[in-house]
Amino acid sequence: MEQALRITVYGPTGYTGLELLRVLAGHPRVNLVQVVSRSSSGKRLGEAVPHLSASPLANVPVVSEPEEDFDLAFLCLPHEASLDTVPRILAVGKRVVDLSGAYRMKNESAYPEYYGFVHTHPDLVSKSVYGLPEIFRDNIRGAELVSNPGCYPTAALLAMLPFLREGMLPDRVTVHGISGVSGAGRSPKQQFHFPEMEGNFFPYSVEKHRHVPEMEDVIRRITGREVKVRFTPTVVPAPRGMIVTLYLEADPVDLKEMFRETFKNEPFVRIVESPPMTRWVLGTSLCLIYPFYDPRTSMAVVISAIDNLGKGASHQAVQNMNLMFGFDEAEALTTTPIFP
Repeated sequence: MEQALRITVYGPTGYTGLELLRVLAGHPRVNLVQVVSRSSSGKRLGEAVPHLSASPLANVPVVSEPEEDFDLAFLCLPHEASLDTVPRILAVGKRVVDLSGAYRMKNESAYPEYYGFVHTHPDLVSKSVYGLPEIFRDNIRGAELVSNPGCYPTAALLAMLPFLREGMLPDRVTVHGISGVSGAGRSPKQQFHFPEMEGNFFPYSVEKHRHVPEMEDVIRRITGREVKVRFTPTVVPAPRGMIVTLYLEADPVDLKEMFRETFKNEPFVRIVESPPMTRWVLGTSLCLIYPFYDPRTSMAVVISAIDNLGKGASHQAVQNMNLMFGFDEAEALTTTPIFP
């Protein structure tokens, strides 16, 4: 048996970190040697994360800085923390999958406006590979730094991909997203407090959202064109799950056939015959897409469903790891949805 890949996870106690650990616990080719968390340093993982106390990862040490050698680090950190952690890891010859937004966009000028910091490592911005396998699979293989996409851009860009490849995307598209509360992170925030969130749903970041330049950046890299994305997200009182709806003007076309052709070899994208529910994707790497053409308005409407913590974050990070190290792309990811 070949030697297991040695893994370190930074930021294991947020929602993406916890979901990542759940997937890694069932991966036959990896050995989680340590997790890095200053707040839980000195404990075993089963102590820091009680629901993992009976898992194979229960005795993994939690450290403030890496103590064991490793091959790959997953960063489940805030954007500013990843910004400076990535170059330190790369400098000692290790590889990185970064789940933050610190290295997603090639347009460095967008970081101060949308993330609140000036990017201090422009050389790594140009070096990073955007980790959406359905578009950048060949670049991900063998990459040293993969920047995992945001959850909304994952769902939206997959809904756009057939139009991008066929040169059918107009100069403006409208995207509406709905997400469970876990998309806002684990740190307490008043508007997501149970008495205020239960039975309530609301749009947020309507005027400016950091996922807009991310989507526009990827579109530009694929098409060479400037396409404006009008994006509005809405949060609903569910723990996880995401539905994105894409609207664009289009000529009459057999959308289902076009989508089936685009995704015919993709392991995790399915074209479905009715609008998907989030229950159909929870706990998985799946993206379910329902495209249809409305002749009355000459509009194409595409509905995309993912688990924001699955294909939208941690499962996709593992998919990227599998590609980076030449494993079967679907290794440890062919789970069935959690239902109900």
